[in-house]
Amino acid sequence: MPPAPHSSSGSPTHPALTQSRAPYAEALEHAADRNSLFLSTPGHGGTSEGISAGQAEFFGEHTLSLDIPPLFDGIDLGSHTPKDEALRLAAEAWGARRTWFLTNGSSQGNRMAALAVGTLGSGVVTQRSAHSSFVDGIVLAGLNPGFVYPNVDEVNGIAHGVTPDSLRRAIRSHPEPVTAVYLVTPSYFGAVADVESLAEVAHSAGAALIIDAAWGAHFGFHPDLPASPVTQGADIVIMSTHKLAGSLTQSALLHLGDTEFADRLEPALARAFMMTASTSENAHLMASIDLARRELMTSTEAITDSLENIRQVRAQIEATDRYHLLSGEFLGHADVVDIDPFRLPIDITATGLDGHTVRKRLAEEFDIFPEMSTATTLVALIGIGKSPDIGRLIEALETLRLETAAQETTDAGSAAGDALPSLPMAGRLAMTPREAYFADSELVTAAEAVGRVSVSSLAAYPPGIPNVLPGEEITAETIGFLQAVAASPSGHVRGAVDPALETYRVVRN
Repeated sequence: MPPAPHSSSGSPTHPALTQSRAPYAEALEHAADRNSLFLSTPGHGGTSEGISAGQAEFFGEHTLSLDIPPLFDGIDLGSHTPKDEALRLAAEAWGARRTWFLTNGSSQGNRMAALAVGTLGSGVVTQRSAHSSFVDGIVLAGLNPGFVYPNVDEVNGIAHGVTPDSLRRAIRSHPEPVTAVYLVTPSYFGAVADVESLAEVAHSAGAALIIDAAWGAHFGFHPDLPASPVTQGADIVIMSTHKLAGSLTQSALLHLGDTEFADRLEPALARAFMMTASTSENAHLMASIDLARRELMTSTEAITDSLENIRQVRAQIEATDRYHLLSGEFLGHADVVDIDPFRLPIDITATGLDGHTVRKRLAEEFDIFPEMSTATTLVALIGIGKSPDIGRLIEALETLRLETAAQETTDAGSAAGDALPSLPMAGRLAMTPREAYFADSELVTAAEAVGRVSVSSLAAYPPGIPNVLPGEEITAETIGFLQAVAASPSGHVRGAVDPALETYRVVRN
């Protein structure tokens, strides 16, 4: 992993720390051991006294003692602090010019990126399968989006990546100069795009490249893993360290690449961080990122063992003859150059049940919690360095298959034939997302919403890809899709006015 050319602490002469250290976490531990008297926030004071007894009993008193507030001497107050050193080590580990710790998840990073590239201009091309948090950023920054559509496997409901040619066409077709491009890789299903070639296309058009690598924080930390997009020419890269790299939920990173845009983007990102970060950032989350970086840099043997286990897991799944991994077919697509071995998209049609029902029943009856599902596919993920026994999942799938075969079920919503409708095409963008978001609005029924301009961003979960953006016309196909998702066993639509999607908030005529 190449070192960052600049220290994130802004002090290239400060003594180097080894990647085997976790300076922020160590400083936090030291502060927690001092038996200090806290007459400040947080109100629990780091002890189990009084009404904090329940907190201590549930979380442990040591967890409370580590809940140190920001601007604390010896941790993050002043210059050349342990936090500065932790940020510098993270930038070095991922090959970035500068790195920010995010305690509001990759969603914070997406909003930061949108605000930062807004300083370059308003024209942006975004992958249509972008996360809804980047759409939030488009609204905040007042960007004018054009779209590049990923290759979609309609049968399995899987959106992959984009090709350099499709990106080039999308940039040329935008009505105004494109100053930024936002793409997603790896995908929710583990498909990896050609970042180097995509960066060349973006840069040749004068646009900065943002990569949502929320699922790729572990990339680049082993020869058998895909390279990190930070080292492949991307200007801004967002990563969720909590997804596979082992940190606590809601912890993430934003990296600034050492590219021609870095000098312009660095101050803009710093301002965007101040706007989107809490002034009371959680110390546990930041320490967790620091520790995850240390483990990624020093656990080569464990990662090697985990990769070997993954190979065995993949072979075990394929050996069943009933279930197979769709990722084996990904490389046949022009937009995919590699796969993430730690994500397992399993075709479960042999069970005779739709994937959403399978996911729900696995949780309720077998205490197994896969990441997500489509009508035909169950996506399991394995944290890097972990080696769980996949046999338990296969046995559960077989139990469901045999039960279905015996019952010859025809229950609505359970049979594989009752799968969700295909992903709908987006409606026409009638006004910018920001204009629609702040427009005078009204609630209308589903029937009345067809052809009207949405005020809301509506995204089916999982995986959280917007199906309707503010400013887009709502189509009958989209309404049907969203209502089917809402009615499915594990479906949810973010941004919906009501759970059943019977009403919609639209721009008032």
